[in-house]
Amino acid sequence: MIASTPVARWTWGRDTENGSDVTECLQALLGAYSVLARHRLAVGAPTVHVSVHEAGGSDNRLFEGDLPLGEVPSAADTVRTLAARIEGELRPGEIGAVYADIVCHGVVRTPDADGETHEERLFVLGASAFLDYVTADLRTFSDAWMPYDLEGRPQAGVHAANYPRLAAALRDLSEVLDAEIDPDDPTYFGRPTETGVDNFFEPDGSPSDVWSRFEIPRRTEVFRHGPVFDSVGYKRSRAGQVRYVPVVADHGGVLGYLWASDADAAASFEPREAAGEEARKAGLVWLDRLHESYEHGLTPTEALTACARTPADPVAGHIPPTAEPRPLLLDDLRELAGHGD
Repeated sequence: MIASTPVARWTWGRDTENGSDVTECLQALLGAYSVLARHRLAVGAPTVHVSVHEAGGSDNRLFEGDLPLGEVPSAADTVRTLAARIEGELRPGEIGAVYADIVCHGVVRTPDADGETHEERLFVLGASAFLDYVTADLRTFSDAWMPYDLEGRPQAGVHAANYPRLAAALRDLSEVLDAEIDPDDPTYFGRPTETGVDNFFEPDGSPSDVWSRFEIPRRTEVFRHGPVFDSVGYKRSRAGQVRYVPVVADHGGVLGYLWASDADAAASFEPREAAGEEARKAGLVWLDRLHESYEHGLTPTEALTACARTPADPVAGHIPPTAEPRPLLLDDLRELAGHGD
């Protein structure tokens, strides 16, 4: 399972010898990346995001950009190439701090016949250099290293296949970075240790279902509340009845429900919990479509009609042409999305 916020985080830090902050930051980042790549916890051609901040506490950026790397970057050669490019493009000003990170797609081993899966955003690897001190941090968004998954279900086979890989990588990172590992504070999902991530447990000893407790509410929040400082668009919640239609995927499964209410100028998408990440991604597309309808001056029910005519999309799915808007209390619709078949 891949969470939307980190499951665990580890950091490393050490003093530097008055070298270039750009070089020190990139050396730490790419040295650490080579460890993850060796353990196949990072695969493919990565992209490094780099930002160089001006001294003095301001948020002025002397450089910011995304720099693609080759399939297997040679750390020393790549550091020299990237550092030269960045320093050649710096805006005038004194360097205060340098930050860099890589979103790592990686391999999770499975006990089934296929043997492994490729997961997006398995880790985010970061590094920074500031005042002759360099740090690196590793954040995982996966529960593959834990004895129980984020819903509290045992996963002995997955744990046995992946925990040793993470433990070895954390050990090797300390060696490459020449610094002791520092497990960060517990997150909503787990407690990082020097070798992996521990689950949380309930008072009765059962593993906690932190997915339902923390992840599901976070994923549904965007569909129920708009941005705090953005009042442009339909409301995403109301008390009372709405009219809704189902949204289905190409494979026929229900992804969620698109709903509207003219009475409160409200319209949104309610993702079906059982459809997981597929429903969330679909819902984000429908939110964009509703916003376009709002900008065209349509009422919520007019927007619902317009959305129903939208062609099928591999991410968003589609509204069946025979589907007629049905009335239901919004609370009951949310109950249907959360627990319905």
